[in-house]
Amino acid sequence: MTVPGDAPVRTYAGLDDASLGELTSRLSEQVTALVRGELALAQVEAKQKGKRLGVGFGLFGAGGMFAFLGVAVTVTAVVLALATVMDPWLAAVIVAAALFVVAGIVALTGKKALAQASPPVPSEAIESTKADVAAVRRAVQR
Repeated sequence: MTVPGDAPVRTYAGLDDASLGELTSRLSEQVTALVRGELALAQVEAKQKGKRLGVGFGLFGAGGMFAFLGVAVTVTAVVLALATVMDPWLAAVIVAAALFVVAGIVALTGKKALAQASPPVPSEAIESTKADVAAVRRAVQR
């Protein structure tokens, strides 16, 4: 993966003629470039997951707000039910029920967004690093 701001990775011709010092220097350059690339990938991935967590927490909070409003309307319905035994409280109960339905939908949407973003670890970068380490090990064993 190419990350903006990264120096391009150099390719070398004539590896058969290179000395051990040159090969070591090239290996050092390539490992440094590889580590920088993996760190940049991890940073990008962590930012993406952080944004998803923020959206999930926001939606979960909105669900809590609607639940609070539902409780407030329910309390109002009880007060109206005690004040007058008929129509006004029935309307308040219907509004409260609608608010609870909205709260449930928003909370479930927030929960789904949280599940997609967690755990907040850069799993793609970790897998890519493992593959890089395995490739280096195979090359060293030759």
